Amino acid sequence: MPILSMFYGIIVRMYREAGGKHNVPHIHAEYSEQEVVVTFDGEVLEGEIPKNKFKLLLAWIEIHKEELAANWKILSEGEQFFKIEPLK
Repeated sequence: MPILSMFYGIIVRMYREAGGKHNVPHIHAEYSEQEVVVTFDGEVLEGEIPKNKFKLLLAWIEIHKEELAANWKILSEGEQFFKIEPLK
């Protein structure tokens, strides 16, 4: 699964789950062996990470919504994704 960004120990990945269990655009974020699946609107589809890290993730999603949507479209079309700036 492509790594889009990494910041504060959080690894953000995205892939298109054709026919998968999540039909909405989303990301997978990992922190210390925990994983959360989140839509671009901040809705948790499954999993969890520590609250303080989740708040950082939500801030990053808000800042980069357009880039996330573009990557979702690109990956859905089988094209190469692009990296997104980490939260600073």
